[in-house]
Amino acid sequence: MYSSKFNNNKNSKLNPYFVKEILEANPQQLLIKIYDFAIVNCQKHDLYRTNSALQQLINALRYDGEDVKEISIGLLKLYQYCQNEMRKKNYNIVLEILTGLRNSWIEAFSKLG
Repeated sequence: MYSSKFNNNKNSKLNPYFVKEILEANPQQLLIKIYDFAIVNCQKHDLYRTNSALQQLINALRYDGEDVKEISIGLLKLYQYCQNEMRKKNYNIVLEILTGLRNSWIEAFSKLG
């Protein structure tokens, strides 16, 4: 069902251990991995990959309850702001926001047990 080649470069293969790690990750781990991917690519000034990760974060937002909806709307605005700032090459702003959000999620997940 899934191919080990996830990108357009036919000579490039993903590390099978990394693929296994992703496929076995729980939702919290996947969220942190997306943040990690966005942060690393922001540091590399890679607009396309950073914005792709931000789009995945946008796609993962939920709006199915008033408390969740309010948080999701706030995150949506932050993610869109980051996408716009990446286009303007304001990498430090995006890096600061993404790192802060990542750390907040890790702290929240650790409190859940």
